[in-house]
This record gives sequence, C-alpha cells and structure tokens, in this order.
Amino acid sequence: MAGQPKIESYSFGKIEIDGHVYTADVIILPGGVRANWWRDEGHVLKVADLAAVLEAAPEVLVVGQGAHGLMQVPEPTLAHLREGGIEAVCAPTARAVEIYSQRCGEGRPVAAALHLTC
Repeated sequence: MAGQPKIESYSFGKIEIDGHVYTADVIILPGGVRANWWRDEGHVLKVADLAAVLEAAPEVLVVGQGAHGLMQVPEPTLAHLREGGIEAVCAPTARAVEIYSQRCGEGRPVAAALHLTC
C-alpha cells in the first residue's frame, strides 16, 4: 500500500493531492484517492456514502463540509463511525484540509471525505 496521500492545495472547487488536481469531491484513504465522490443526497452525509472509508477502517475520518460548511453530517452517521472505532472530525473544507494534514503527522491512518464546493 502506498503512503498517506498529501494535500498540496485547496481552493473552492479544486484540490491538489500528490501532484494530481481534482475538480470534484474526493475521498482520501490511506494509500490512495477516490475521485468523483458523490453522496446519495448531495449535502447530507449518510453511512452508505462512506462505504470505502468503512472498508478501509482508518482511525480518523476528516470530513470537509464544503467551503461554506453546507454539507450536513447527521448524528446517526457520526454514531455509526464511532461504533466502528473511527474518530470523525467535521469542518468547512479549508479547515478540514489543515486538520487532515495535522492528523496525518501523528502517524495514524487518516481518511478524508471532502466536499469541494458549497
């Protein structure tokens, strides 16, 4: 498995990870990026939207809720993550990118689910 992906930059609607530019939402897993991530209800994060994260079972999931924080993360989703032993940290995407980088520096497996707009 490759190392933890590194976010190099983020701006509204655009993120650069390990030299690749993405213009649609992404999931970052230890070892790789899942491009063009979309949710069943767009601005509501459900457990089903996180199947790849749940399979990877990182210790931490950083959720980028969009540039203005419009993507909701309901309590049932957070509870499911906690029950699976995954710590969830939610923030507007610019802050989530900072948190992701900090948490990766701790040497623990970290994933991110990032909404790039709204």
